[in-house]
Amino acid sequence: MADSQEKEFRVGMIGYGFMGRAHSQAWRNVNAAFRTPRIHMESIVGRDATAVARVASELGWNKSHTDWREVVADPAIDIIDICTPGDSHADIAIAALEAGKHVIVEKPLANSMDESRAMVAAAAAAQSRGIMSAVNFNYRRVPALMLAKQLIADGRVGDVLHIRGAYLQDWLSDPSLPMSWRLQKERAGTGVLGDLGAHVVDLMRHLTGKSVDGVTGHLRTFTHQRPDGTGKLGTVTVDDAALATLALSGGAVANLDVTRNAPGKKNELSLSIYGTRGSISFNLENLNELWLFDREDPSGEQGYRRILVTESQHPYLAAWWPDGHIIGWEHTFTHQFYEFLMSIESGTPASPSFSDGHDVQAVLEAIASSAANGHKLTTPEN
Repeated sequence: MADSQEKEFRVGMIGYGFMGRAHSQAWRNVNAAFRTPRIHMESIVGRDATAVARVASELGWNKSHTDWREVVADPAIDIIDICTPGDSHADIAIAALEAGKHVIVEKPLANSMDESRAMVAAAAAAQSRGIMSAVNFNYRRVPALMLAKQLIADGRVGDVLHIRGAYLQDWLSDPSLPMSWRLQKERAGTGVLGDLGAHVVDLMRHLTGKSVDGVTGHLRTFTHQRPDGTGKLGTVTVDDAALATLALSGGAVANLDVTRNAPGKKNELSLSIYGTRGSISFNLENLNELWLFDREDPSGEQGYRRILVTESQHPYLAAWWPDGHIIGWEHTFTHQFYEFLMSIESGTPASPSFSDGHDVQAVLEAIASSAANGHKLTTPEN
């Protein structure tokens, strides 16, 4: 069999904002950290020709374009990486899959259930031809959370009873912060519910194997107008905060709490999973640590125990630094791209799949529907 690094893939990336920069770093690093097919950062796409050309030079892309269709149609391109706002995910992803390109797209998968259904169908048709697709729920690739999933599967918390998940940021706390596409429903689909809540819902499902059977939701917008950059005020059309209770399969329950209006909380994604034997807790602001409580420890020694997830036997860490050295947020993207490339090479379905993204979308829409209809218990659609 040919060595992985003898193969080559050319990547075209659509979008170059904050997330595009994170993806670019991961594409630059993945070959240095892991034995994968060789990556060529071929083309990057943005709306402003001058700006995207400058960014291409800064981030290491070979060519720049202003029309994503040119890159999708380029026979030299093997992989399309979508980092645009959610309103364009479906159009780009479906066109790329039909053109025979492997596709990875930022979360949330789409802005509506109709769009996500169409993307799932396109992904299934493409997979039958050996074309892979994935949605970038990168927090699945935090080594501490991968260890948490392993511990749960090994029975270290027993039967899962209750999950508490929160994702708190503060960047919208200042009402003078100007408008952006993330505050426009027609571009983003939802506000914090999709931006941060999607991660929490995905991790609840992924770590425990639980499905979501019903939800009740509350959405709030605190700042209804913001400066639009022209001296006028633009209208915010998405949620600033979202709260939900989730009924999970097997009788478990969960709480979800997400906001971008929590002063002092910079990027706190916290999860606590409680079971019949023990508990696991994680906080993204200390992403190299996992906390475990085990009721089967001797009673006089019981207490939460910190696991420092920095050893070479922990997921992915043999690829990085000597034992005891920490990694950061950006490494999760490199891990996700490694997994995606190995899926392409092996011909096995990629994870997280478009179907995973669709299932998360269903939960988000159920929460929004419940919030709009008197907080009634709502069942996610298929």
